[in-house]
Amino acid sequence: MTHPTFDMEAAMQALRDGKGLTGKDGILTPLIKQLTEAMMQAELEQHLAEKETPNRKNGTTRKIMKSESGNFELDTPRDRAGTFEPQIVKKHQTHLTDELDRKILALFSLGTSYQDIRMHIEDLYGIELSNGTINAVTDKLLPELQAWRERDLDAIYPIVWLDAIHYKIKENGRFISKAVYTLLGLNVEGKKELLGLYLSDAEGAHHWLSVLTDLHNRGVKDILIACIDGLTGFPEAIATIYPKTEIQHCIIHQIRNSMKYVASKNQKAFMADLKCVYKAATQAAAESALDELEEKWGEKYPVVIKSWRNKWGTLSTYFKYPDYIRTAIYTTNAVEAVHRQFRKLTKTKGGFPNENSLLKLLYAGMLNASERWTHPVQNWNLTLSQLSIHFAGRLDAHIDL
Repeated sequence: MTHPTFDMEAAMQALRDGKGLTGKDGILTPLIKQLTEAMMQAELEQHLAEKETPNRKNGTTRKIMKSESGNFELDTPRDRAGTFEPQIVKKHQTHLTDELDRKILALFSLGTSYQDIRMHIEDLYGIELSNGTINAVTDKLLPELQAWRERDLDAIYPIVWLDAIHYKIKENGRFISKAVYTLLGLNVEGKKELLGLYLSDAEGAHHWLSVLTDLHNRGVKDILIACIDGLTGFPEAIATIYPKTEIQHCIIHQIRNSMKYVASKNQKAFMADLKCVYKAATQAAAESALDELEEKWGEKYPVVIKSWRNKWGTLSTYFKYPDYIRTAIYTTNAVEAVHRQFRKLTKTKGGFPNENSLLKLLYAGMLNASERWTHPVQNWNLTLSQLSIHFAGRLDAHIDL
């Protein structure tokens, strides 16, 4: 069987006529087909020469290959004994390189819909992809995701922010709300690190307990400060696994929850007085301001004042630290920033067909976000020095002096 040779003159004329090098009907597609088939024929001939048992060529099989240069029919050589395993283009392989997969994953990690991915790939390369093909490519993230979720972690994290975000996932024919637990850590080098993503039917202290248990089993033996929202039972769940960890309730969560119970006509005045509490220079000044807040508003809003009193031990943790540490820990803004990135990825998705479809998208988005976490946070050396004083002995193995 003779193969057509690449017509250089015709290719040059096509280029002069404005035809593209790659994409649908690209000029280079016939050349890539010819070179690939020639290399596979050479592979077969070498295979036959190395075998002592009788064997010979047995024609070809044809399949459609997808490449950045366009689609083409590839004639794959066969041998009579069926022992030939081509390496240039393996059996069942339909993409000539993994570049196409990388482009699909790059688009997917930006939250691009399957329909838009199909259109983008067709515009670039003239390749028509089905949703099934795109899903098969993105499913390649799943083993990587599982390995990431099971990886060993550092023995100590100075600061960890914990929060949850909710999504609709289809289960038994209907969409139900599920919580994704997100743990963002600050390691001893001062760099942010997403420690894990966990999925559960609902957010609750007992679910957080299982998450923290997994964290401990993966090697995290100590957390200095944990920054959390106002979920009931959360501090107790942390204390069960990490009894020496200081808890800082998110001030912003507490303010939002408080203002729900304040009449709209009083919110401005109440907020001005409340600001004197959480913006105080010292804990003593904050407690004095809280006394004044109760004296002025206690009769009208006893539930709000009681909440601040009951949680004061974990709401006021940050007062013992200088400003550059206070800013980092008095809210869960760090992990909420991650959630904002997640929402950008998922804002066009009303719900997800299964758990894996959500987790692989969040994982891809996390990989993008973590590219910006290559440097320590601001004032990290000062922060580490202060923490080493407040938590005497617990950071000694990680400070090189």
